Amino acid sequence: MGTSKLELFTKEQNEIAAIAKALSHPARIAIIQSLLKKNSCVCGDLVEETGLAQSTTSQHLKELKNAGIIQGSVDGVNVCYCIDVKTWTKYSNLFAKFFEAATHVKSQCC
Repeated sequence: MGTSKLELFTKEQNEIAAIAKALSHPARIAIIQSLLKKNSCVCGDLVEETGLAQSTTSQHLKELKNAGIIQGSVDGVNVCYCIDVKTWTKYSNLFAKFFEAATHVKSQCC
């Protein structure tokens, strides 16, 4: 496989791409929405909410955690997850800036 040549792009472009990749599955969106609604959650609750297997849900949680969107803490045998507010705010601002760039477009092109 070839290299992705990430160095050709700005830090901001790479960050937006990384967060977009982390958000690219509907199960991850559902997990984030659940965490935002409840403000914290136990993994078992997320398995019930998504309707996916424990291992599949854990994989989605891992991707979100690797992207810094969520954080987890061990509470006995359970792992509790919540939104990492600092990262969430950072990514929210990045996306707002990204989408705001299109507000000057006056006409459609095709």
